Amino acid sequence: MNLDQAKDLLNTQINNRNGVTMILLEVHKSHGQTAVDQLISEFDLEQKFGFKPGESLFG
Repeated sequence: MNLDQAKDLLNTQINNRNGVTMILLEVHKSHGQTAVDQLISEFDLEQKFGFKPGESLFG
């Protein structure tokens, strides 16, 4: 998944925590934590779901 695809999907899943988590996990696999952190900031996912930049999504 490229980052533009991830952004499009995040726009459609923005109210679905599970959907957002799956997208971020895919981005992490393809592009690493820095890309995930960028999306967390861009989509304000810390405020919406408590995702923090630099924090692992793997629990």
